[in-house]
Amino acid sequence: MALPSHAQIVVIGGGIIGCSTAYHLARDHKADVILLDQGKLTSGSTWHAAGLVGQLRSSASITRVLKYSVELYKGLEAETGLATGWKMTGCLRLATNQDRWTEYKRLATTAKSFGMDMQLVSPEEVKRMWPLMDTSDLVGASWLPTDGQASPSDITQSLAKGARMHGAKLFENVRVTGFEMKDGRILKVMTDQGDITCDKVVNCAGQWARQLGAMAGINVPLQPVKHQYIITEKLAGLATDAPTLRDPDRRTYFKEEVGGLVMGGYEPNPQGWTTGDVPNDWEFRLFDDDFDHFEQHMVQAIERVPGLADVGVKQMINGPESFTPDGNFILGVAPECSNMFVGAGFNAFGIASGGGAGWVLAQWVVDGEAPLDLWVVDIRRFSGLHRDRQWVSDRTLEAYGKHYTIGYPHEEYASGRPYIVSPLYERLKKHRAVFGSKLGWERPNWFAPEGVEPKDVYAMGRQNWFAPVGDEHRHVREAVGVFDQSSFAKYEMTGKDAQKALDFICANDVSKPKGRLTYTQLLNTRGGIEADLTVARLADDKFYIVTGTGFRTHDLAWISDHIPAGLDAKLVDVTEQFGTLSLMGPKARTVLEGVTDAEVSNAAFPFGHVREIAIAGATVRALRVTYVGELGWELHVPIEATGEVFDALMAAGAAHGIRPIGYRALESLRLEKGYRAWGSDITPNDTPFEAGLGWAVKLRKDADFLGRKALEKLGNAPLTKRLACFTVDDKDVVLVGRETILRDGQAVGYLTSGGYGYTVGKNVGFGYVRNASGVDDAFVTGGNYELVVAMTRVPANVHLEPLFDPAAARVKG
Repeated sequence: MALPSHAQIVVIGGGIIGCSTAYHLARDHKADVILLDQGKLTSGSTWHAAGLVGQLRSSASITRVLKYSVELYKGLEAETGLATGWKMTGCLRLATNQDRWTEYKRLATTAKSFGMDMQLVSPEEVKRMWPLMDTSDLVGASWLPTDGQASPSDITQSLAKGARMHGAKLFENVRVTGFEMKDGRILKVMTDQGDITCDKVVNCAGQWARQLGAMAGINVPLQPVKHQYIITEKLAGLATDAPTLRDPDRRTYFKEEVGGLVMGGYEPNPQGWTTGDVPNDWEFRLFDDDFDHFEQHMVQAIERVPGLADVGVKQMINGPESFTPDGNFILGVAPECSNMFVGAGFNAFGIASGGGAGWVLAQWVVDGEAPLDLWVVDIRRFSGLHRDRQWVSDRTLEAYGKHYTIGYPHEEYASGRPYIVSPLYERLKKHRAVFGSKLGWERPNWFAPEGVEPKDVYAMGRQNWFAPVGDEHRHVREAVGVFDQSSFAKYEMTGKDAQKALDFICANDVSKPKGRLTYTQLLNTRGGIEADLTVARLADDKFYIVTGTGFRTHDLAWISDHIPAGLDAKLVDVTEQFGTLSLMGPKARTVLEGVTDAEVSNAAFPFGHVREIAIAGATVRALRVTYVGELGWELHVPIEATGEVFDALMAAGAAHGIRPIGYRALESLRLEKGYRAWGSDITPNDTPFEAGLGWAVKLRKDADFLGRKALEKLGNAPLTKRLACFTVDDKDVVLVGRETILRDGQAVGYLTSGGYGYTVGKNVGFGYVRNASGVDDAFVTGGNYELVVAMTRVPANVHLEPLFDPAAARVKG
């Protein structure tokens, strides 16, 4: 069959992800789709994958994607006639210490929150299920009966056959050599056998995805890492339906294969492959066996399964797998090229993800927006930092080494730091700051008092920063604090049609006169919340937009992509041009009056306004807005003057006890005030009305805006889910999110965020209460609530109003 000269969609890469995407494009969307592979199907890393299929992740959407994979693999053979090797063996995860056991109790709660029945079992039960194992060091194990294993090559061939049955055309031995582009779009895919004109391209090129992306000017930050496992000869007494095993405290995994075991692991000292290009002819190829490096896993595996000492090794596999800097895979439309989509970097769980990733990616390609909240895997979570090959390699190897370590709450990565520092970095260090990092920026999480070592000590219970953060929190409520939020993403939109463009993109009314600012959400076509940010009008034709650090690439691309055609509106990223100091607390005005001649009284500078004021010789954009529920200003300072302005504030505030405050206190302050965090409390799966943010939507105004039609369609139908606040009085309880919400004993949802409110003296969490026949006030407040925290039920109270509302006088004046 000759290569066609035109197609609607070209999928590049014939591993499990490419074949799954082509299958779903053809089956669900009847798309005109061509798949190209430079070698044979599966010849990259699919063919040597170990084939374990787990489903539980910490994101509800990604868990849904993995659950879909399992459903697909179960029924695929009936559709295509080709077996997939799918076996629902269940999976045991072993725990040998109390912290790991706590992690599993939280994991089992998350599983139940997401509708999966994970059980916790005793060492005796484990021994019964897996008699060849030494269980003497176990505390217990988690058991997920619906997990299993599959044959990667067989699934891929079955998906490929299914794709062809639904009309897709698949071509092997065709190498892509480049792209013909115009205005940031691909017009043609160029190959060694002719060019293909197309509308959209899907880059599923596995370990080649980075260099393929580079041909189109896009960055796919992944790093191939050498991953080894062995296949043993037959092991006497091993059942063919033995559960897959994960033994993270010994960093190893096992699955049954033809009477023997597949065993591999994730070592703390992984071996990256190349930071350059992967050879094109790396087809069905492996590295030489490296027994010396693998020995650490062998020692641990024999301690767990003593019978392994006497059984031969049939084969050793040492192949490259694509890993990413945060251990999550990469999906979505590239910010640099509007019609290249990516599905890559599967961190050795490509088989578990393959079915579901192809399903959502196909939908994304057709609709131009993600069908679910896929932020944790969205390619737009990266930034310019991720073009640094060495940084990506270092961070990815650190993430690989942590694959099986205990996941403590609030844990930070250590590699590649510091990368970006604010002008206050050295000053804050002198104040004993303990830094975290967000998208490369060093940010103060908390400040250690004298006598406390300024570093995080991780634990499953309260961590060493708990009391110091409480002091910072109280200080903002009672006096005044200054937050270094220079890492905020900042954009300017200019042009005579800037207001018209923002009117369409923003759900709230931003057409206020200059000098005013607006909190607004940006909605997708389903009415879901794609972003929430602040828009300040500096002039008739100039707007200043501020959003969260981590959303820099995503929000910039979302706004750019949705500026209606033909409008004179230009968006630029000015993040590094401004430092941001947030001056917050009841004494904030007194401090500000001490550093500027500008009038900052409530009458002259009300809430929701923006003014340019002079501080320490610099022209500062002052935004009167708050994320902590106190009087305050965000001061956006030309970056080179940030240090001087900070010094001036500290000097003027000395009499009022001013001190720098970290992001941990910011989190506890916002929880008490009921402010939502995008990515957890509000996501593309949630509408403003469900989130209690309907007041910020301009439905009463006769103006079309993105998402309006979806919201109108929902109209007056009763809400079936609604965000509420929950408190737990028991001080020993620790909320981390994803705890199950029980109303009168029935599960009605789970927490989207959790923490502690120091002013109210309680644990605080947010979560959606769900009920198919409606969730009015009476339903929400009429129940008796408990939260399931690490598999234990604890009494909770529900609230629809913010827990903390300072005296009106303090907020208003």
